[in-house]
Amino acid sequence: MTGGRPAPTGSAAGLREQKKQRTRAALLRTALEFFTTKGYEETTVDEIAEAVEVSQRTFFRYFANKEKAAFAVQEMMEHHFVEALRARPAEEGPFDALRNSVLGTWDTIGEALTEVVPVDVYLRMLQVIESSPTLLAAHLRRSFEMEEYIARLIADREGLDVEADPRPRVAVASFGGVMRVTGQLWVQGKDASLDALRSLTVSYLDHLTPALATNWRETAPSEAHRPAGGANRA
Repeated sequence: MTGGRPAPTGSAAGLREQKKQRTRAALLRTALEFFTTKGYEETTVDEIAEAVEVSQRTFFRYFANKEKAAFAVQEMMEHHFVEALRARPAEEGPFDALRNSVLGTWDTIGEALTEVVPVDVYLRMLQVIESSPTLLAAHLRRSFEMEEYIARLIADREGLDVEADPRPRVAVASFGGVMRVTGQLWVQGKDASLDALRSLTVSYLDHLTPALATNWRETAPSEAHRPAGGANRA
Protein backbone atom coordinates (compact mmCIF):
# COMPACT_ATOMS: atom_id res chain seq x y z
CA MET A 1 0.00 0.00 0.00
CA THR A 2 1.23 3.52 -0.85
CA GLY A 3 -0.56 6.55 0.64
CA GLY A 4 -3.57 4.38 1.51
CA ARG A 5 -3.96 3.16 -2.10
CA PRO A 6 -2.74 -0.13 -3.55
CA ALA A 7 0.16 0.14 -5.96
CA PRO A 8 -0.80 -0.74 -9.54
CA THR A 9 -0.02 -4.26 -10.62
CA GLY A 10 2.23 -4.92 -13.58
CA SER A 11 -0.81 -5.78 -15.68
CA ALA A 12 -2.64 -2.57 -14.75
CA ALA A 13 0.45 -0.47 -15.42
CA GLY A 14 0.88 -2.15 -18.79
CA LEU A 15 -2.73 -1.46 -19.77
CA ARG A 16 -2.37 2.15 -18.69
CA GLU A 17 0.76 2.55 -20.84
CA GLN A 18 -0.98 0.97 -23.83
CA LYS A 19 -3.85 3.42 -23.43
CA LYS A 20 -1.39 6.31 -23.37
CA GLN A 21 0.32 5.05 -26.51
CA ARG A 22 -3.03 4.68 -28.29
CA THR A 23 -4.05 8.20 -27.29
CA ARG A 24 -0.76 9.67 -28.46
CA ALA A 25 -0.95 7.77 -31.76
CA ALA A 26 -4.53 8.93 -32.35
CA LEU A 27 -3.61 12.55 -31.65
CA LEU A 28 -0.59 12.33 -33.95
CA ARG A 29 -2.48 10.68 -36.82
CA THR A 30 -5.29 13.21 -36.53
CA ALA A 31 -2.89 16.16 -36.37
CA LEU A 32 -0.99 15.04 -39.47
CA GLU A 33 -4.22 14.33 -41.36
CA PHE A 34 -5.44 17.85 -40.57
CA PHE A 35 -2.07 19.41 -41.41
CA THR A 36 -1.96 17.66 -44.78
CA THR A 37 -5.56 18.30 -45.77
CA LYS A 38 -6.55 21.55 -44.07
CA GLY A 39 -3.13 23.17 -43.63
CA TYR A 40 -0.76 23.56 -40.70
CA GLU A 41 -1.51 27.20 -39.89
CA GLU A 42 -5.25 26.65 -40.34
CA THR A 43 -5.42 23.71 -37.90
CA THR A 44 -5.95 24.39 -34.19
CA VAL A 45 -5.10 22.24 -31.18
CA ASP A 46 -8.77 22.38 -30.17
CA GLU A 47 -9.80 20.82 -33.49
CA ILE A 48 -7.30 17.99 -33.10
CA ALA A 49 -8.35 17.27 -29.52
CA GLU A 50 -12.04 17.42 -30.36
CA ALA A 51 -11.61 14.96 -33.24
CA VAL A 52 -9.96 12.46 -30.88
CA GLU A 53 -12.56 13.22 -28.17
CA VAL A 54 -10.04 14.35 -25.59
CA SER A 55 -9.38 17.69 -23.93
CA GLN A 56 -6.89 20.32 -25.06
CA ARG A 57 -5.06 19.60 -21.82
CA THR A 58 -4.65 15.97 -22.87
CA PHE A 59 -3.11 17.06 -26.18
CA PHE A 60 -0.51 19.11 -24.31
CA ARG A 61 0.40 16.11 -22.17
CA TYR A 62 1.78 14.46 -25.29
CA PHE A 63 2.88 17.41 -27.43
CA ALA A 64 4.11 20.77 -26.16
CA ASN A 65 2.65 22.50 -29.22
CA LYS A 66 1.59 21.92 -32.83
CA GLU A 67 5.19 22.03 -34.04
CA LYS A 68 6.10 19.08 -31.83
CA ALA A 69 3.29 17.07 -33.41
CA ALA A 70 4.29 18.15 -36.91
CA PHE A 71 7.84 16.85 -36.42
CA ALA A 72 7.08 13.82 -34.23
CA VAL A 73 7.60 11.30 -37.03
CA GLN A 74 10.78 13.04 -38.16
CA GLU A 75 12.09 12.79 -34.60
CA MET A 76 11.40 9.06 -34.67
CA MET A 77 13.27 8.74 -37.98
CA GLU A 78 16.19 10.75 -36.58
CA HIS A 79 16.35 8.50 -33.53
CA HIS A 80 16.54 5.40 -35.72
CA PHE A 81 19.23 7.07 -37.86
CA VAL A 82 21.35 7.96 -34.83
CA GLU A 83 21.07 4.44 -33.44
CA ALA A 84 21.99 3.00 -36.84
CA LEU A 85 25.01 5.30 -37.03
CA ARG A 86 26.18 4.25 -33.59
CA ALA A 87 25.98 0.61 -34.70
CA ARG A 88 28.03 1.00 -37.92
CA PRO A 89 31.35 -0.93 -38.01
CA ALA A 90 34.30 1.02 -36.64
CA GLU A 91 36.36 0.34 -39.77
CA GLU A 92 33.77 2.03 -41.98
CA GLY A 93 34.69 5.53 -43.15
CA PRO A 94 32.60 8.50 -41.91
CA PHE A 95 30.81 9.16 -45.20
CA ASP A 96 30.04 5.47 -45.78
CA ALA A 97 28.75 5.24 -42.22
CA LEU A 98 26.42 8.21 -42.78
CA ARG A 99 25.22 6.90 -46.14
CA ASN A 100 24.63 3.34 -44.96
CA SER A 101 22.90 4.55 -41.81
CA VAL A 102 20.33 6.68 -43.62
CA LEU A 103 19.63 4.04 -46.27
CA GLY A 104 19.46 1.31 -43.64
CA THR A 105 16.99 3.41 -41.67
CA TRP A 106 14.69 3.71 -44.66
CA ASP A 107 14.96 -0.03 -45.30
CA THR A 108 13.97 -0.99 -41.75
CA ILE A 109 11.74 1.83 -40.52
CA GLY A 110 8.68 0.90 -42.57
CA GLU A 111 6.96 -1.29 -39.99
CA ALA A 112 7.61 1.12 -37.13
CA LEU A 113 6.42 4.03 -39.27
CA THR A 114 3.16 2.38 -40.30
CA GLU A 115 2.36 1.67 -36.65
CA VAL A 116 2.26 5.44 -36.15
CA VAL A 117 0.90 6.82 -39.42
CA PRO A 118 0.30 5.52 -42.95
CA VAL A 119 3.32 6.03 -45.20
CA ASP A 120 1.35 8.28 -47.57
CA VAL A 121 0.48 10.62 -44.68
CA TYR A 122 4.14 10.82 -43.67
CA LEU A 123 5.16 11.60 -47.25
CA ARG A 124 2.47 14.27 -47.60
CA MET A 125 3.61 15.79 -44.31
CA LEU A 126 7.11 16.17 -45.74
CA GLN A 127 5.55 18.17 -48.57
CA VAL A 128 3.65 20.34 -46.08
CA ILE A 129 6.88 21.07 -44.20
CA GLU A 130 8.66 22.12 -47.40
CA SER A 131 5.78 24.36 -48.48
CA SER A 132 5.01 26.01 -45.11
CA PRO A 133 7.28 28.98 -44.23
CA THR A 134 6.71 28.38 -40.51
CA LEU A 135 7.52 24.68 -40.64
CA LEU A 136 10.35 25.09 -43.13
CA ALA A 137 12.08 27.56 -40.81
CA ALA A 138 11.67 25.13 -37.92
CA HIS A 139 12.88 22.27 -40.13
CA LEU A 140 16.06 24.14 -41.06
CA ARG A 141 16.73 25.03 -37.43
CA ARG A 142 16.24 21.42 -36.39
CA SER A 143 18.45 20.23 -39.26
CA PHE A 144 21.34 22.47 -38.18
CA GLU A 145 20.99 21.29 -34.58
CA MET A 146 20.98 17.66 -35.71
CA GLU A 147 24.01 18.22 -37.94
CA GLU A 148 25.98 19.57 -34.98
CA TYR A 149 24.97 16.56 -32.91
CA ILE A 150 25.95 14.13 -35.68
CA ALA A 151 29.25 15.95 -36.29
CA ARG A 152 30.15 15.45 -32.64
CA LEU A 153 29.08 11.81 -32.87
CA ILE A 154 31.29 11.30 -35.94
CA ALA A 155 34.19 13.04 -34.20
CA ASP A 156 33.86 10.76 -31.18
CA ARG A 157 33.62 7.76 -33.49
CA GLU A 158 36.86 8.76 -35.23
CA GLY A 159 38.64 9.83 -32.05
CA LEU A 160 38.80 13.48 -33.13
CA ASP A 161 38.32 16.81 -31.37
CA VAL A 162 35.45 18.46 -33.24
CA GLU A 163 36.63 21.90 -32.10
CA ALA A 164 40.13 21.38 -33.50
CA ASP A 165 39.43 19.26 -36.59
CA PRO A 166 36.94 20.69 -39.12
CA ARG A 167 36.41 17.44 -41.02
CA PRO A 168 33.44 16.07 -39.01
CA ARG A 169 31.43 19.28 -39.42
CA VAL A 170 32.38 19.59 -43.11
CA ALA A 171 31.41 15.99 -43.85
CA VAL A 172 28.11 16.21 -42.00
CA ALA A 173 27.25 19.61 -43.53
CA SER A 174 27.83 18.19 -47.01
CA PHE A 175 25.76 15.12 -46.23
CA GLY A 176 22.98 17.20 -44.67
CA GLY A 177 22.97 19.52 -47.68
CA VAL A 178 22.39 16.59 -50.01
CA MET A 179 19.52 15.37 -47.84
CA ARG A 180 17.85 18.80 -47.92
CA VAL A 181 18.31 19.23 -51.68
CA THR A 182 16.91 15.82 -52.54
CA GLY A 183 13.98 16.40 -50.20
CA GLN A 184 13.16 19.67 -51.96
CA LEU A 185 13.50 18.11 -55.42
CA TRP A 186 11.29 15.21 -54.39
CA VAL A 187 8.59 17.60 -53.19
CA GLN A 188 8.69 19.34 -56.59
CA GLY A 189 8.55 16.04 -58.48
CA LYS A 190 5.65 14.00 -59.80
CA ASP A 191 6.48 10.74 -58.00
CA ALA A 192 5.58 11.12 -54.32
CA SER A 193 6.62 7.60 -53.32
CA LEU A 194 9.22 6.71 -50.71
CA ASP A 195 11.08 4.69 -53.36
CA ALA A 196 11.41 7.83 -55.49
CA LEU A 197 12.81 9.81 -52.55
CA ARG A 198 15.24 7.01 -51.72
CA SER A 199 16.43 6.65 -55.33
CA LEU A 200 16.93 10.40 -55.71
CA THR A 201 18.92 10.53 -52.48
CA VAL A 202 21.13 7.61 -53.52
CA SER A 203 21.80 9.26 -56.87
CA TYR A 204 22.86 12.55 -55.29
CA LEU A 205 24.92 10.90 -52.56
CA ASP A 206 26.74 8.92 -55.25
CA HIS A 207 27.70 12.21 -56.88
CA LEU A 208 28.83 13.96 -53.69
CA THR A 209 32.43 12.74 -53.61
CA PRO A 210 33.09 13.23 -57.37
CA ALA A 211 31.51 16.69 -57.21
CA LEU A 212 33.88 17.78 -54.44
CA ALA A 213 37.01 15.96 -55.59
CA THR A 214 37.19 16.51 -59.35
CA ASN A 215 37.75 19.37 -61.79
CA TRP A 216 34.28 20.12 -63.15
CA ARG A 217 35.67 21.62 -66.35
CA GLU A 218 37.41 18.38 -67.23
CA THR A 219 34.81 15.87 -66.00
CA ALA A 220 31.08 16.11 -66.40
CA PRO A 221 28.47 13.51 -65.40
CA SER A 222 27.43 11.40 -68.37
CA GLU A 223 23.77 11.07 -69.19
CA ALA A 224 23.89 7.54 -67.80
CA HIS A 225 25.09 8.78 -64.42
CA ARG A 226 23.32 12.12 -64.25
CA PRO A 227 21.06 12.48 -61.17
CA ALA A 228 17.51 11.55 -62.08
CA GLY A 229 15.83 14.28 -60.01
CA GLY A 230 15.50 16.74 -62.85
CA ALA A 231 13.48 14.32 -64.95
CA ASN A 232 10.89 14.02 -62.21
CA ARG A 233 10.49 17.71 -61.49
CA ALA A 234 7.08 19.18 -62.10
